[in-house]
Formats: sequence, structure tokens, C-alpha cells
Amino acid sequence: MTNKIHILGICGTFMGGIAQLAKESGVTVTGSDQNVYPPMSTLLESKGIAIQKGFKPQYLSAPLFNEEKDTVVVGNVMTRGMDVVESMLNKSLSYTSGPQWLYENILKDRWVLAVSGTHGKTTTASILAWILEYAGLNPGFLIGGIPQNFGVSARLGDSPFFVVEADEYDTAFFDKRSKFVHYHPRTLILNNLEYDHADIFPDLEAIKIQFHHLMRMLPEEGLAVTNADEQDLQDVLDRGCWTPVEYFSGKSSNNNQSSSGWQCDYLEADGSKFEVYFDGELQGTVHWALLGQHNVSNALAAISAARHAGVPVKHAIAALSTFKGIKRRMELRGEVDGVRVYDDFAHHPTAIETTLKGLRKNVGNQKIIAILEPRSNTMRLGVHKDALASALQLADQVILYQSPDLDWDLHDVLNTLGDKASIHQDINALVNNVASKAQSSDQILVMSNGGFAGIHDKLIKGLKEKGNAH
Repeated sequence: MTNKIHILGICGTFMGGIAQLAKESGVTVTGSDQNVYPPMSTLLESKGIAIQKGFKPQYLSAPLFNEEKDTVVVGNVMTRGMDVVESMLNKSLSYTSGPQWLYENILKDRWVLAVSGTHGKTTTASILAWILEYAGLNPGFLIGGIPQNFGVSARLGDSPFFVVEADEYDTAFFDKRSKFVHYHPRTLILNNLEYDHADIFPDLEAIKIQFHHLMRMLPEEGLAVTNADEQDLQDVLDRGCWTPVEYFSGKSSNNNQSSSGWQCDYLEADGSKFEVYFDGELQGTVHWALLGQHNVSNALAAISAARHAGVPVKHAIAALSTFKGIKRRMELRGEVDGVRVYDDFAHHPTAIETTLKGLRKNVGNQKIIAILEPRSNTMRLGVHKDALASALQLADQVILYQSPDLDWDLHDVLNTLGDKASIHQDINALVNNVASKAQSSDQILVMSNGGFAGIHDKLIKGLKEKGNAH
């Protein structure tokens, strides 16, 4: 392990996690990024990690950087043509990608439990890490969010077990394979598979190829935990699978012909209470804080993976009752005079629809106001625009934010949704409109995979000012 690394793109969730793990391993860490802002910037600074703003070639020169001994860890935000990248290559500096550094320095001698799929990676990885922690196994982890039970997105741990969120996005400008092929998992969760990352992959077939490469690396003594309700995942397995498979399904076993694998029966329609079955036999009952069929699926996958690592099912079920959720995953940011404001990371039509389904089953006929910022690369390109209106149907009111960098016109969605939808181009005007009209028991669901200009705090402030005015 090198004594010092400089991370290009350090404030991204993944690279920030790499920085924390490296620092905890005794490595001197510096980094730079174009966008240096909380919470990642303050978290890294609290760990004693120096951050420079911008991508300047001089950051990779003395006295900040020893060109003969230090290593550059290159985030996938970096591209050819950037001055710092060209300087790094011209000077023949030692460099690697984040996923490669992670494998060589952290994962190589660990039992890696990887969580892959289009949706639910962060939640499932957080649940799995917490089950292992609850069982006393003190796992390491690197997760693309902050589990409330831990308060950090990454840690080394002191056991053989390491949980990693296994992203299919590409690795670096010099390595176009998916990140997850670097992780060499022993236990692999395959949550679901849909077309996403349109800036990287031309079609779903290209993503399936990357998942097939991942399956080729899974050992014969490992385990693939796979969603039985996803035909596209089965297509991947049919291309080649040399590892035992356990299937799970978030559909009620009452409606499922098969009794094999991990299944559930809903005791509460919103998924807050359900029975767990394995091969048709009742294992126990989960009563927890999360909502929705998608989260029940996530829980079943995590129970299966934890069992492979030696955690008895009854301990996993007990752990779920104390799981607190993840920041930005249906996170309740505040309640003012009976109006609740939620923050959710949903940025794909399927995730939007499943989130709304879970909330609808929980709140019944109470009004749901959905505020959406289409912000991911795929969303900005308009790849999923035809599916958005259908995904938002369960909301009583839909507010769409048309940002300046959106490549398509949201009026197509507006026309389909009719009178219950509106478009805003000014966030402050949006906040004033919602806060002034919200009534007690209304549920405001904000969906974006970015900061959305701090709209959650603005909404809460607006609601409080409205209450004070009365």
C-alpha cells in the first residue's frame, strides 16, 4: 500500500468513501474536486483529509505530491483533455482507479458481499451491513449513502466481512469496465436490472454483458442472491452461472405458485410488517420502519446474503426491527403543523413508482404532493420521459422542476398528467407555492439525486413562516 494518495474527484460519494478507508488504513490522503461542499467536504475535513478546490496540475507536484512515491486515484468524473489528467499522463505518474485501489488495498483478503442492481443498492447494502453488525461481526463497508445506524458511508471494520455497493457505472477514463468487476465478491446480490446510465451504455444488452462478466468472477463456493421477479436477471444467469443461486421475491407468497427460495406474506399492506418464508417454511416476522414492496425485497435479499456469511435468520430478522433507514431514502426531513416533508433519491421511473406505492399504502387517502427534479444523466437526456407520467400517477399533485440544463421539455409529461401537474423553473417560487397551499396531513415527497438547491429546508422554513403568520 502506498504511503500517500491524491484523489481526483474526492467529494463524490464513492471516492469520498475511498478517502475514508485509506485514511483509516494509515494512508496519507489529499484530494481535489470541482465542487467542494458539505456534507462530504466537512466529513472529510473532520477526518483530517486536506481538499483542494478545482483540478489544478500543481496539486500533483511538490510539495503537495511526491512524483516518485505517491499515487493518483482517478475518479470517473475525470476525462481526457483536462489539464490535470494530461499533466499526470505526461509525467508518467503512478495512477489507478478507485475500484482498483479498493480491491488491491482493502478487499483482496476479505469476504466481499456485493450488492448490485439498477435500484435498491444503497438500501440493501445498508441493511446487510447492519444485520452483520447486529450479529457482532463488525463488517467493513463502502456504501453510496449514509446508513442512519452507522452515521458514515464507509469504514474498515475488523472482521473478514466487507459489504460494498456494487455499481455498474464505468470505472475510469482508462478503464471502461463496470466498477463491480473489480470487487471479486463471494456473496453477490442481484436486485434488479433495467436500462439506466444512458451516458455510458447504448442499451440494456450492454449492461447485461457487464453483469455476465461479474457472474464469471463469482466462485463456485459463493452465492448469487437473485430477484425471482426479474426476467432480465435470469437472462444474465442463463448466459452462464457456476455458483449456487438463492431466489427471493417481494410479491406475497399467497400470489406466488412457487414455494422455493425467500418469500413473504404481508401483514401490513405498506410493507412495514411481513412474514419471512424460506422454501415454504416460516422463519419469523419483520416489523420495521421502512415501507414498500421494494424494501421488502431488499430485506429478503439481505437476509439471504447474511445467512451465507453465517448469520442465523432469526438474528437477521431481529436486526431489521432496529434498522433506522438511510439518509435521502424516504427520509423524513421535517413535520410542520401536520405537513410532512420527505427527501428521496428516486431518479428512475421504477424507483419513483415504487416509492409512491409504498407511501400511498402507508398514508391512505392523505394528499401526496410529489416534487421531482429530473437530474440524473439518463433523466436529463430524456431516455425515460415516456415512462415518467405513469410513474407519478399515484401522487395527488405533481410539481416538475425544469432546470436550465434539462435537454427536453417537461410539457410532454404535463400533458399526460393533466390538471394535477405543473412545471416550475424557479425554485423559490415553487417553494412559496407549495408552502402556502399545503394543509395538515399533506405528504410532500421531494425526489432528486442531487441537492435540489436545499429545497427541503426551504419548504420546512416556508411552512413554519406560514404557521407563524396565522
